Amino acid sequence: MATEAFEEIADTFEFLDDWEERYRHVIEMGKAMEPLDDAFKVPATKVDGCASQVWILPRIEGEGPGATFDFQGDSDAIIVRGLIAVLHALYGGLNVRQVGDVDAAAELARLGLDEHLSSQRSNGLRAMVGRIRALAAERADA
Repeated sequence: MATEAFEEIADTFEFLDDWEERYRHVIEMGKAMEPLDDAFKVPATKVDGCASQVWILPRIEGEGPGATFDFQGDSDAIIVRGLIAVLHALYGGLNVRQVGDVDAAAELARLGLDEHLSSQRSNGLRAMVGRIRALAAERADA
């Protein structure tokens, strides 16, 4: 269950010939993201388990399981900013219940990320997915 924005990334990745081009595309996606204000780069928004510093600020509109999930994120590593942009495409705009239904590992595997990221980056990506799912679950159960 992928969003239209994520499907566009998957289509672009199919078009790009090699991983180096895909890597550059992910970096460009990160550069295009709006930076997170330093006031939000606090322990409460920091994602544990990432080699780089990563912050995710939820932006949830509405109440209960139908609330719309969105977030803003940032990192001190440009490739990780790009991975945040990929996750934003995967989850942004879903309702909080749907966030938990997304098989992130399968969707991200479609991009080949599981094969081309270092183990540290892969662990960090899993930590970000876990944080996103936890933030959405908190609101879905409220």
